[in-house]
Amino acid sequence: MNNILEIKNLVVSYGGIEAVKNISLDVPKGEIVTLIGANGAGKSTTLKTVAGIVKPKSASIIFKGNEITGKTPDYIVKQGITLVPEGRRVFPNLTVKENLRMGAYLRKDRLDDDFAYVYSLFPRLKEREWQYAGTLSGGEQQMLAVGRALMSKPELIMMDEPSLGLAPLVVKSIFDIIKEINNNGITVLLIEQNANMALQAAHTAYVLETGEITMTGTGSELLADERVKEAYLGKNRK
Repeated sequence: MNNILEIKNLVVSYGGIEAVKNISLDVPKGEIVTLIGANGAGKSTTLKTVAGIVKPKSASIIFKGNEITGKTPDYIVKQGITLVPEGRRVFPNLTVKENLRMGAYLRKDRLDDDFAYVYSLFPRLKEREWQYAGTLSGGEQQMLAVGRALMSKPELIMMDEPSLGLAPLVVKSIFDIIKEINNNGITVLLIEQNANMALQAAHTAYVLETGEITMTGTGSELLADERVKEAYLGKNRK
């Protein structure tokens, strides 16, 4: 299988405590891969390490055949990886268009086609192009965070809890967009507290518990697994 990203023997420590304990996982090119698990399981730490924000104690992180372990965040963005952070982290005092332009800060080419692509995915952003990001709703800010990440023209987009705090109708819309982005050729690595939606969308899924991978399989396999149902989907979920 053609893996766009390979994480091998990742160990991350905070103050002597191992947050991630020697995990290995693959992200096949063109797939949606999801990590599910309770808060504190090491999911966000894993994404931040790939993005160069957190430095691992030890690891081998390979993107498109090249070692990127310990590289700087701007180097990693240049290689084709971008992160949509938890909590959206838009620039509240910049307009929608200015926020989108920030996502392309490393690029020197024309952005017209990229603005058009983002606005085709999120027509609401086009309507609010000159509105300050801080005045947008939570769902609109999440759309903006995803759109900003797309402006770097990534081959792999990582998303940290994109549905957190959003209304159910908005959550469905966000997941529809995630699938559309993937259908357009971008690989997705997704962390999501809404395990049901994440597993429905995912080709491949991993369960992280206290810094270790305890289960892996296809999204549909984990959706049907009784242990996953009990731990993450509710005991009585059909």
